Amino acid sequence: MALHGIDMPASRLATAHLTERAIQQHDADAALALLERSIALRHRRIALIRYLLAQRLGAALQSRHHDYVHDVAARLSADALSRIVSAAQERSRL
Repeated sequence: MALHGIDMPASRLATAHLTERAIQQHDADAALALLERSIALRHRRIALIRYLLAQRLGAALQSRHHDYVHDVAARLSADALSRIVSAAQERSRL
């Protein structure tokens, strides 16, 4: 499958479509789906970025989402957390 002329596996293509919907169309459901994927795959930093996007878009976050990112954030330095927040802000401007 291809997105903008680039071949990629189906799961990456699905993620790319969700990312496009979340960022360009401000789709809270897509942002939540990305967060769910990150949690399922045990991502840390990208889960925090996706959490912040989902939160900004007003997604229906549950306590397990908050708990997951709280646990991740608790293991990071203040500097690392600041860089992640900056990355999330930059992504949301796209």
